[in-house]
Amino acid sequence: MEAPLFILLILVAGIIVTLYKGINIVPQGEEWIVERLGKFSRTLTPGLNLIVPYIENIRARLTTRDIILEIPQQEVITMDNAVILTNAVTFIRITKPQDAIYGVENFRLAIQQLVMTTLRSILGEMKLDEALSNRDQIKSKLKEQIIDDVADWGVTIKSVEIQDINPSPSMQASMERQAAAERERRAIETTAEGNKNAAILEADGKLAAAQREAQAQIALANASAEAIAKIASSIQGQELPAMFLLGDRYITSLEKISRSQNSKFVIYPADLQGAVKGMLGNVFKQ
Repeated sequence: MEAPLFILLILVAGIIVTLYKGINIVPQGEEWIVERLGKFSRTLTPGLNLIVPYIENIRARLTTRDIILEIPQQEVITMDNAVILTNAVTFIRITKPQDAIYGVENFRLAIQQLVMTTLRSILGEMKLDEALSNRDQIKSKLKEQIIDDVADWGVTIKSVEIQDINPSPSMQASMERQAAAERERRAIETTAEGNKNAAILEADGKLAAAQREAQAQIALANASAEAIAKIASSIQGQELPAMFLLGDRYITSLEKISRSQNSKFVIYPADLQGAVKGMLGNVFKQ
């Protein structure tokens, strides 16, 4: 009785294992690849599925949901020889599980490397300022260039997002020094422009003052000439009025000099009294 019981137990265990291998429940959001004797047979969709035990086996279980694929940070040299650090994230979805398994050895690694090399190529054709300010353009070019390649692997690119584009630490230090130098240059230019305008205004003021002074001198000279002409016509060869006028002018000048704060002494001719007496004598004679 022991031998038949042992055989029965073996048969029951074999049946259980066979059923376990033959009955498969695929969860929602997944698809399973089935191989028959090492060759692709079919794809199991969500729900209850039966396979032939020992002849067919599950090759891979793939998700049909969106996959978030991180792109590691890498150094990129731009067209103007600036070193920048950039990384990205890619959202993909498997649309053809068979191609994802048999079209490439590791579709995740393949897409990751493809995005990295394409991103380096795109940024290498741009200058630093363009790379830092045109993320949308970079994303558009990147998706456009890789979408056909990943389609051969049964994968669809949903979106590519550039996470960071930053200059390297050494490049950041150089940019800070350049910005400081630029600010200093602008400050110097502004100061020089202000000094230039001030000098121009001062020169214009001096020119206007000189012009007015010249006009005043001309007017004074014209007035003096007119006065002299009137005096000359009025005295008509008489000496006394001319002498009296000159003496009056001389005394007026001495009075102005004496009122000046800087004046220490006043000089007048030694024969001033004689000249005055002479003029008075001439007056009395007349």
